[in-house]
Amino acid sequence: MTTKGNMLKCAALLSLALPLVAGSAFAADWKPTKSVEFVVPSGAGGGTDQFARLVQSIIVKHKLMDQNIVVLNKGGGSGAEGFFDAATDKGNAHKIVFGTNNAYLLPMVLKVPYKFDQLTPVAMMAQDEFLIWVQSDAPYKTAKEYLDAVKANPSNFKMGGSQSKDTDQTLVELINMTHNIKLTYIPFKSGGEAATQLAGKHVTSNVNNPNENISQWRAGQVKPLCVFSPERMKYHDKVTAEAGWSDIPTCKEQGVNIDEYRMPRTVYMPAGVKPEQVSYYVNLLKKVSETPEWKSYLQTNGLNDNFASGDAFRKYITKDEETAHRIFSDAGWLLK
Repeated sequence: MTTKGNMLKCAALLSLALPLVAGSAFAADWKPTKSVEFVVPSGAGGGTDQFARLVQSIIVKHKLMDQNIVVLNKGGGSGAEGFFDAATDKGNAHKIVFGTNNAYLLPMVLKVPYKFDQLTPVAMMAQDEFLIWVQSDAPYKTAKEYLDAVKANPSNFKMGGSQSKDTDQTLVELINMTHNIKLTYIPFKSGGEAATQLAGKHVTSNVNNPNENISQWRAGQVKPLCVFSPERMKYHDKVTAEAGWSDIPTCKEQGVNIDEYRMPRTVYMPAGVKPEQVSYYVNLLKKVSETPEWKSYLQTNGLNDNFASGDAFRKYITKDEETAHRIFSDAGWLLK
């Protein structure tokens, strides 16, 4: 072939390639074209609600997205209402749902109207600790003292938590199985409500995350006995006049035979969305996680900074499902 022929051939190939390159660039530059819904599968005031609204406020403050954000609380059915809303909106890239591991655990134990494969995992932004909280005037100095009292007279004790057969009740069931006790679990719509019920002395304890009970702790209405973590929390600033998160003993230190129990703070989209749309939100949430406001939120509320997306997030989900399956099986909760 002549030199001129080669040049013509290269030009033709280049002309064919240009639309593909342009298309790839367009895909990589995808961004929302209308308002985005942040669906919260719990009531107002709980940890997930606070999580979603903080992300919204950071995005708005730092102008990380051009479109408006609308936060919608849909906490019916132990949170299934919110996940169902996203699961039945296949391909909608203008809707994301905030949650925990409840997105993939609920279908294992309840007849919910969605399946987890109807959702697309986007990111885990942090991990939340669980603590045993009691009323501030309770006589127990350690978690072991409290559990021994429950074992001696279980009818006198009720532990509150968020939702039914969700992460909170799973922990209570794990405590019951580990220590051979029968602690009664009382489900509420959110961790915020569980905090109010404990402060009002309608339950004797709860297993709230740090941020769900922080106001009542500061007000002197409740106190933490221990945290279900392999080590004490790393944040040393005082939360109350006397104590900070790092002053709270681990439950293992106090004779509770559970090394660790944590909950991921997660974000999902409906199934059927495009990879570039998922990437947009991963990048957006990563930017949120790098702001001073987010880092302050982690420290104030005692969360672990464990951002994960893609394969790392999916591997976490698989491992967490396996652990939960064992607990649910022992408790007799698994759907037949």
